[in-house]
Amino acid sequence: MEQGARLARMRLFATGLLAVMALVFVLARLFRDRHPALAFVGAFAEAAMVGAIADWFAVTALFRHPLGLKIPHTAIIPSNKERIGENLGNFLEHNFMSYAVVHGELARIDFAGTAAHWLDQSANARAVAAQITSAVPALLRMVEDKDAAMFLRDALAGALKDVQLAPLLSRLLSVLVAGRQHHVLLEKLLGIVAAALEAHRPYIRQKVHEHSPRWLPKVIDEKFYERLMAGVQAILADMQGEDSEWRDRFQAATEELIDKLATSPEYETKLRALLDSSLGHPLFRAYVGQVWDDVSARLLADTTSPQSRVGAHIEQALQAVSGALGRNPAVQAKLNEWIRTFAAETIVAKRELIVDLVRRVIRSWDTETLSRKFELHVGRDLQYIRINGTIVGGLVGLLLHTVGLLF
Repeated sequence: MEQGARLARMRLFATGLLAVMALVFVLARLFRDRHPALAFVGAFAEAAMVGAIADWFAVTALFRHPLGLKIPHTAIIPSNKERIGENLGNFLEHNFMSYAVVHGELARIDFAGTAAHWLDQSANARAVAAQITSAVPALLRMVEDKDAAMFLRDALAGALKDVQLAPLLSRLLSVLVAGRQHHVLLEKLLGIVAAALEAHRPYIRQKVHEHSPRWLPKVIDEKFYERLMAGVQAILADMQGEDSEWRDRFQAATEELIDKLATSPEYETKLRALLDSSLGHPLFRAYVGQVWDDVSARLLADTTSPQSRVGAHIEQALQAVSGALGRNPAVQAKLNEWIRTFAAETIVAKRELIVDLVRRVIRSWDTETLSRKFELHVGRDLQYIRINGTIVGGLVGLLLHTVGLLF
């Protein structure tokens, strides 16, 4: 509506300027004998009318037949609707939806940093957690039905068939490596092992004694046990050191595993076989069914409660993830690159569908609708052409009249 009003005002102004020039021309003609200087005014107004009418014709001919007369090469946009749709589609496909253009534009956006900063605010994390929590009961009620549950299981199995498990695991591990989280995980595991060894010293001592030869003196056996435990604890402590050789070996092994997961078909085959055997085993299906019934009942009771612990945990998890992500530029950079690459590849892969949609929409418009849409967007600027044509035409007419008097 606003575009139409602005266009109407500009069109009225341009037409009014033409009417003013016509009035000035008539008055200059009537009174030029009394005032010879009015000849210059009349020359200006006459040429201005010619320029205004010529530009009016040119602008109008873009969208319709001037005065309803079907003059050749007028109503240009309605007459070339099919070609406009085709050319516009080609222009979008080759100039806006190339991989380089899309990826370059997405490179300006910090997806990970923006998301981390947004989720780091308690109100935002709470709102997202509330939305996720509110969707859980509806989802649970839907899959309680056996047919729906079977459909979801089959759909999940079908979806997993198309997923490349090894490359996906490789990407996840590379995120951990980028943030050095694999070293944190190693330290926690080593700490758990050390604590377990310390807590089970009597049991280990008993097993050592049971497997020692009977003729071995108990004092020697006890010393062997003490040295064994001391050696194991020393190795665990050495592995936890920052400059440990074990750390370098662990880093190299992790990088090698990431590379093999990304490139080796053997790893994909092994992971696929493990997944298929697990999903297809009757005991696994029965166990999952029992677990699902118990978990769904607990989740339904919790997520419908005003004091939902699930919602609180989700909120805490979102803030924890956002905080860790905000403090880790390396992971942000990797996530941003993945998002850009995925989005660019997806858009480029589907650009033919997008462009075809543009073409079909333009073809579906009637000629009047097409003309009106184009005119609403560019018609206001085209009215400036009429105004400028009026002024420039008048100035040229004035110049020619002056030159004619000189000669």
